[in-house]
Amino acid sequence: MKKFQNSIIGILLIVIGTILGLNAFHITHINIFFEGWWTLFIIIPSLCGFFTERDKTGSLIGLFIGVYLLLSCQGIISFRFLWKLFLPLVLIILGIQILFKNSFSKSNSSNETTNTFSNKKYNFDYQTYTGGNYDVTFGGLTLDLQKADLASETIINISTLFAGVDLYLPEDVNLQIESSSFFGGVDRHQRLNKESNTKTVILKAHCVFGGVNIK
Repeated sequence: MKKFQNSIIGILLIVIGTILGLNAFHITHINIFFEGWWTLFIIIPSLCGFFTERDKTGSLIGLFIGVYLLLSCQGIISFRFLWKLFLPLVLIILGIQILFKNSFSKSNSSNETTNTFSNKKYNFDYQTYTGGNYDVTFGGLTLDLQKADLASETIINISTLFAGVDLYLPEDVNLQIESSSFFGGVDRHQRLNKESNTKTVILKAHCVFGGVNIK
């Protein structure tokens, strides 16, 4: 996922730099700062997330908003009409997500769970924890790993949509964050990595109107 996103960003920067360079020498006269160009910062991450994330709900919403804002800036669609469509679209996508996960979800254990309209708490005191996948929608999740037995490298996938997750980690582990977010994010609360730590937790977070708090 990270390599794919980095590749897209790298290619985009090369293309923009090349165009600006050619414009500077008057070889081309391409205006890359078109009306609504800033919406690409919403569209591109959402498009990447759609092809790489387990939970595509947030990416679909972000992609819709980005494209709609771009069309609005171009004068093709009225901006006011967006707010009339936003809530119905969110509800439709959320309904499809609930139906899909309820029908095809393989697991609802403490290592792989879908949490919708509820709050859950998982505590792994003195238990072996090998990583997990957590999708939280309109709810909350507390994942307590402070006294868990972790491997040298533990991968945790968390996806939030209008939801919040509290993740408690031991002090003697390093934290590596891979996050793609839209109106949300990961707060590590000034947590610092240390060379003396022998274990690493890799958090892959996708947050839409929500976030993950590291404690």
